[in-house]
Amino acid sequence: MRTTQQFSVTLPNEMADQVRAKVASGEYATDSEVIRDGLRALQARDKALEHWLRNEVVPAYNTLKADPSRGAGLADARAALAERHAARLAKTDAA
Repeated sequence: MRTTQQFSVTLPNEMADQVRAKVASGEYATDSEVIRDGLRALQARDKALEHWLRNEVVPAYNTLKADPSRGAGLADARAALAERHAARLAKTDAA
């Protein structure tokens, strides 16, 4: 039984150029290898997102649902984000 399938895909010119450039540079032997590697990267991203949702987001949601007093108000959340943003800008300016 065959373990591969042939597909015909249509890509925007910019993406097609990227595929050809990867092959031309010798980084990949064929266009198919470029596409397969891109799909593997997409699978890894999806797996990482699923892991984050299951192991961080769901437990945090469940904790907040069990005890809503642990949540921050909108004003507190905005102030914390503004503080983090200012700290990052200060780091960038110092570098």
